[in-house]
Amino acid sequence: CTGIGNGRFGHPVQNRAISAREAALFQTFPIKYKFFPNEQEVSLVKASRYIGNAVPPRLGEVIAESIKKHIRTHK
Repeated sequence: CTGIGNGRFGHPVQNRAISAREAALFQTFPIKYKFFPNEQEVSLVKASRYIGNAVPPRLGEVIAESIKKHIRTHK
C-alpha cells in the first residue's frame, strides 16, 4: 500500500517512491524532526499518512505572520 501508484510520489531521479523522510522534507519539516517518540516502531503506512495529513511548518509560519500583521493593522 506504499507504492508509487497508491498515493505516493515517485523519486525524480531514481526508480522508486520517495521515503517518508523525503516527504517530510518536502513538507518543510526539519531533517531531525521526530514525528513519534520511537520512530523505529512506527509503520511506514502510519508515518506516511501522518506526514501527508500534516500542516507544513512553513505554511503554519506564513499563516501566523499573516494573522499577526492583520491584528497589528486593524487595532
